[in-house]
Amino acid sequence: MKVIICGAGQVGWQIARHLSGENNDVTVVDNNPELVHRATETLDVQGIAGFASYPDVLERAGARDADMIIAATYSDEVNMVTCQVAHSVFEIPRKIARLRAQSYLTAIYSDLYRREHMPIDVVISPEREVAEAALQRLSAPAAFDTESFLDGKSELLGILIEEDCPVVNTPLRQLTDLFSTLSAIVVGIRRDGTLFAPDAGDQVFVGDEIYVFTNNEDVTRTLEVFGKTNKKQDRIVILGGGNVGLAVAEALETRADRIRAKVIEKDRARAEVAADALEKTIVLHGDGLSAELLKEAGIDRADAILCVTDDDKTNILAAVRAKAEGCPMAICLVNDPSLVPLMKPMNIDAYINPRATTVSSILRHIRHGRVRAVYSIGDAEAEVIEAQVMSTSPITGKKIADIDFPEGVLVGAIMKDNKVVRPRGDTRIDEGDVIVLFSMPDDVLEVERLLQVSIDFF
Repeated sequence: MKVIICGAGQVGWQIARHLSGENNDVTVVDNNPELVHRATETLDVQGIAGFASYPDVLERAGARDADMIIAATYSDEVNMVTCQVAHSVFEIPRKIARLRAQSYLTAIYSDLYRREHMPIDVVISPEREVAEAALQRLSAPAAFDTESFLDGKSELLGILIEEDCPVVNTPLRQLTDLFSTLSAIVVGIRRDGTLFAPDAGDQVFVGDEIYVFTNNEDVTRTLEVFGKTNKKQDRIVILGGGNVGLAVAEALETRADRIRAKVIEKDRARAEVAADALEKTIVLHGDGLSAELLKEAGIDRADAILCVTDDDKTNILAAVRAKAEGCPMAICLVNDPSLVPLMKPMNIDAYINPRATTVSSILRHIRHGRVRAVYSIGDAEAEVIEAQVMSTSPITGKKIADIDFPEGVLVGAIMKDNKVVRPRGDTRIDEGDVIVLFSMPDDVLEVERLLQVSIDFF
C-alpha cells in the first residue's frame, strides 16, 4: 500500500514507523526539512520538504497513485485543504485528517460538512481521544493504563506491582492453578524500563509494570489478586477547563451514578465558557498550583485529580501537590514522552499521552478491514491487535498450543459466538472468532500474516 503522511512530528513519525515497518510504501511530507531528514534517516521512508496542501508538493510525494493520505500536521486548515486537494486533484481513495478546533469538529460531527464538500473519510480529534482515555483511567483507578476490547467485554489493565501484591515471585503458570476461575492473563511486563512478552515460567517482581487481560466482570477481582483495590470514584477534581477537561466533565454529568466534579481553570474566559456549558459541575477560576485553591476545591476529600491543562509541567506539579494534600489518585496529561519516567518517582498514578492515543486511533482506522481495533502501548513499545479470524488464516482450525506464534506474541482474549473465553493451550481457533493479540513491534508483520490481514487496508 502506498501512503502519504503529512506532518513529521511525533504522531506522523510514529505512524510512519508502524507502516514502513510493515513493508508499505511510505512518503513523509513536512515543511520543516529537519523533521523530514529525521524521518528518512531513522525510518525506511521517502521524504518531501514542503507544504502538504500544495498540489505540486503532493505530486512530488507520489499522490497520483497513492492509496491513502494521512493529514496530521499541526494546522487544522492545512489538514483539511490537504484532504480536499488529495480528493479533487489526485482522487486518493482514503483520506484521514487530524483536527483540533472544536468549531470544525462540531460542524463535521453534526454532518454540516458532507463528503462532497469536505472529503475526509475519517476525522481524528486528539481532544476527544484524550477525554475518552481519561474516562477509562477513572473507571479503573487502580490501574495506570486501561483499554477495552471485544465490544467492552474484555479489559487490558496496566498494573504496578507493589510490595503488598500477594503473587509476587509466583511463576505465571501457577496463577492458573491458584485462581482457576479467574480470566486474567499477563501478556506484558515492563521491568527496568523494558517491555517484554513473558513466558509461563516468568515471575512478577516488586516494581514491575504488568499488562493483564481480563473479562469485564473480573476486573475488580483481578486487581485484588495483584494487590489493588478498585475504589469507586465519587469526587473528581479536574484541572483544566479546555476541550479535554470540559469533555470529561460533560461525560461525568451524564452518568447515572452521581459523580461530583469540580473544574479549576486559570483563564477567566475559558472558565466562563466551561461554567456556561456545565449544569451540575462547579467551575473555579484560579491557578491549580495554588494550595489554597486546591483546598477550596476539596482536594483532601477528592477521590482523584485529573490534570489536563496544555502545560505538562503544570499538570505534573499540580498532581504532586494534590497528592501531598491528601488526594489518593492523580492522573496527568503528558505530551513530552521524556517526562514519562518521572511519573513513578513523583508518585503520579497514571498518565495519558495524547500522541499515543492519537496514533492508536489512526492505526485503528487504517488497518485491514478484519482488524477491529489496535492499541499502542506506551511509546509504541508494543501493539494490541483485535481481529476477526478468517477462513484463509493459517491459524484457523488449530489449537493455540499448535500455532507457531513468535516469542513476542501472546493471546490475550478470544470471543466465540459473542462469548469471551479464556485462551488455553487446547483452545481451538475457528473461523469467525475474534482474537486479541499482544505483539512486540518486530512481530506485528508476522501477526498480520497469521491473521491474513495485510492484503487490503480499507
